[in-house]
Amino acid sequence: MGEFSPSHWLIVGIVVVLLFGSKRLPDAARALGRSMRILKSETQGLRDDTAPAADTAPDAAFVPDAIQRAEPDTAQDKRDLAARLREEAARIESAAPTAKTT
Repeated sequence: MGEFSPSHWLIVGIVVVLLFGSKRLPDAARALGRSMRILKSETQGLRDDTAPAADTAPDAAFVPDAIQRAEPDTAQDKRDLAARLREEAARIESAAPTAKTT
């Protein structure tokens, strides 16, 4: 079972077109691309979940601008910032729709 030459790939391509039809091939290619993107994102998510958390700071995309600009200098400032973050998390959590269990 040696290497395939370009003529071999051409024959394989013609057989695929004959089997599936030229109208269904673009849809199949799109579906395959979506599946590959989903698989890639899921495997990346698994890697992120299993990786040790080096940085426990909140994601900057979800932190309001007023809190992002705050740079705590003292222990009291850090406690105040933590309290604001907890309040913001509670506000977001209460605004999120809850899943109904049946």
